[in-house]
Amino acid sequence: MNRRLAFRHLAGMFGAAPFAALAQQVKDPVNVFEFAALAKTKLDPLAWDYLEGGSEDEASLHDNRAGFRNIILRPRMLVDTSKVDLSTNLLGSPLEYPIILDPAGGKNCFFPKGELEVSRAAGKAKALHITNGGIEETLQQGTAAKDWWQLTTGGGLLTNKARTKTFVTRLEEQGCKGICFTVDIMHVSHREREIRNKLERSWCESGLPKRDAQGRMPVAQTPWVKDSYPSKPGPLPTWETLQDLCSATSLPVIVKGIMTAEDGDRCVRYGAKAVVVSNHGARQQDHVGGTIEALPEVVKAVNGRIPVLVDGGFRRGTDILKGLALGASAVCIARPYLYGMACFGQAGVERVLEILRVELALNMALAGVPNLRAIDRSLVRIRGEQR
Repeated sequence: MNRRLAFRHLAGMFGAAPFAALAQQVKDPVNVFEFAALAKTKLDPLAWDYLEGGSEDEASLHDNRAGFRNIILRPRMLVDTSKVDLSTNLLGSPLEYPIILDPAGGKNCFFPKGELEVSRAAGKAKALHITNGGIEETLQQGTAAKDWWQLTTGGGLLTNKARTKTFVTRLEEQGCKGICFTVDIMHVSHREREIRNKLERSWCESGLPKRDAQGRMPVAQTPWVKDSYPSKPGPLPTWETLQDLCSATSLPVIVKGIMTAEDGDRCVRYGAKAVVVSNHGARQQDHVGGTIEALPEVVKAVNGRIPVLVDGGFRRGTDILKGLALGASAVCIARPYLYGMACFGQAGVERVLEILRVELALNMALAGVPNLRAIDRSLVRIRGEQR
């Protein structure tokens, strides 16, 4: 039923194209990069820059992809891989495959009611989804058993213990299975594409307005921050805030935005149940390197005490396999599914997940690893390292 509704919506977007032709359009892109190219043609240039851009020099944005070129797979021969099992268990919950949908703001710039499109796709594809908006509407879609909920610094929520307790109790009652505390967005970064484009920040939630006859956007009332010192009302969260959050809820708290061994160790000591190695899609602090480069040191520091997840630059099944070999329990994606959503809504998100699942399974088979338990550090070497 969800698929039929998605294609009915697509029919409204694409006019009289027959149902079968629309179904084929979703299948036409054969990889994530082709979805990205198609999304660029469909989106307003301002929306594309918001989706694709990073902060300042976009050095970390480049590094997120470049790092994978330095990791070489070491396939194992004569292993029976007639059957490949992608299933795993994360924080007590079974997953059919180790690919998680990251939280992402501004979805309505790319597709109407984007958060719901992604939530429905996650439910259909049986993927774990970290949501960040519209709690009642999202959870009523029937995916609550899979969803984690993202918390940031929003409105001083995490620095007020009473408000924190009320909110996490509400999440527990709604059926959420985890709280993802994103810690790398304490200040708004200089994202120069947004500054140049004079992006109105409220459009990230309401969706882009239509351009006028001359192709101009309305004048932004609250444009992206530039030429100002950091300023936020009230105190910002600290490690003690994390400790208080962990004490306030029975749900596992997952800390997202860690890039160093020291902070990985602190996450364990202050009560986190998992950590996500992430540089916020290279949209916050620039010049921190790629996440695939930071992953090994965080894995070593955590030393198996809690699961380590990773995001940033994953576009291929081979990328995911490399992340798992370097110690990640699962890989999170954002831009890949946003490309799919920008093209076809829910159906596009499902298709991107399908592509990545198939690529991962095929490359596991080719590498001689029939299940996730068989993946370890010996499956890869870093270009130039001594063995």
